[in-house]
Amino acid sequence: MDQQELLSILALKKAPLIGDIMAKRLIRTFGNATGVFEQQYRHIAAVEGIGEKKAQFIKSKDSLFSKAIQELRFIEENKINYRVYYNEDYPERLKHCIDGPIIYFEKGTINLDNPYILSIVGTRQITSVGAAFLEKFIAEIAPLKPIIISGYAYGVDILAHKMAIENDLQTIAVTAHGLNQTYPRNHAAYNEDMMRNGGFMTDFWHTDTFDRNNFLGRNRIIAGMSEATVVIESASKGGSLVTADLACGYNREVFAVPGRVNDKYATGCNDLIKQAKAHMLTKTADVPYILGWKEPAVSIQKQLFVELTEEEKLIYRYLKENEKALLDIIALNINQPVHKVAGQLMSMELKGVVQPLPGKLFRLT
Repeated sequence: MDQQELLSILALKKAPLIGDIMAKRLIRTFGNATGVFEQQYRHIAAVEGIGEKKAQFIKSKDSLFSKAIQELRFIEENKINYRVYYNEDYPERLKHCIDGPIIYFEKGTINLDNPYILSIVGTRQITSVGAAFLEKFIAEIAPLKPIIISGYAYGVDILAHKMAIENDLQTIAVTAHGLNQTYPRNHAAYNEDMMRNGGFMTDFWHTDTFDRNNFLGRNRIIAGMSEATVVIESASKGGSLVTADLACGYNREVFAVPGRVNDKYATGCNDLIKQAKAHMLTKTADVPYILGWKEPAVSIQKQLFVELTEEEKLIYRYLKENEKALLDIIALNINQPVHKVAGQLMSMELKGVVQPLPGKLFRLT
C-alpha cells in the first residue's frame, strides 16, 4: 500500500469522534483516506452524519499525522502485519460488519484461508463442568481443523486457546490493547505457542494500554471474524453475552451450552437459548450440523443402497442441480405441495440422503 494512504488510514483511525463507520463513509465520499485529508473543513462537515463538531479533526491533521508516523514506525520495526478493510486480504466476514475496523494489526503465523472459524467465549470463572465440556468439544471438532478465536482472558478464553494448541489447531487471540503488551501479564507464558499456532490481532495502537472500555471494540472483532460464536458458560451479565449479541447482530450463528437453572454460570447461556438467540449446544456434532460443515463422525451415515420414491427422486435431482434450496422453492420447482415435500425431505434425511440447514434450507449429504 502507498505509504501516504497508510498514514492517512492511521490518522483517520485516531481522529476524535470519527469511528470506523464514519471513517468508511468519508473514504467512500472522497475516494480514499488520502483524499479525506485533502478536503476543506466545510466539505468534511457537509458529509452526512459528520457535521461541524466531528469535522474538527481536519483542523488538527498535522497532529494526527505525527501520531500516525510513530505508529507506522512501530509497525515496521516490529514486523507487524496490517489489513485495511478495502484490500483483498481483509477477512471477508469482517468486511461485512458495518463497524468492522478500517485497519487492524496482527502478528504471528495467522492464515485465514480456512473458512471454518469459531469464536469461543465465556466466563472468567469457568467451572470444572464447563472446562470438561470445552476440552471435549475442541478435541472432537479438531478433525475439521477450525480456527479458534477468543480474547486471551482468564477462564474460558485461555482454555480455548490452550486446547486449540494441544489439538494442533490454529488459534487467534483478539486483544483489547496494542500488540506490544500482554494482558493478563501471566498469560505471556503462552505467547510463543500462540505465535507458532496462529497469533494475535487488534485494532488498537501500541500506545493503547489495557482498558475495560476497550472490550466492546475487541468483542466486535471476535464476533465478526467468525462463522459462529460458542458460549460455554456465562452469568446473567458479562462480556460473552455482549459478544453473542454482536454475533446475532451480524447474522451469525450462536451456540450456548445449557446448564442447571440454579447454576450461576449457566444463567447467561440458558437465557440465550430461552430468548432464541442461540442454538442449544449439547454435543459437538451440533455445530458442524447446523453450520453445514463436513459431517462429524457421529452423524447419520448415508446408506450404501438407498431406495427413493419417485417424488424423492425429483427432490434428489433438483438438489443435485442446485446444491441447496429452500423448502418452498423445492416444492414450487417439482410441482408438489409444501407439506408433502416437507415429509419427503424428512424421509430422505432419515435415509441419510439430505441434510437440513438453518432457515429451511436443504442440501444433499
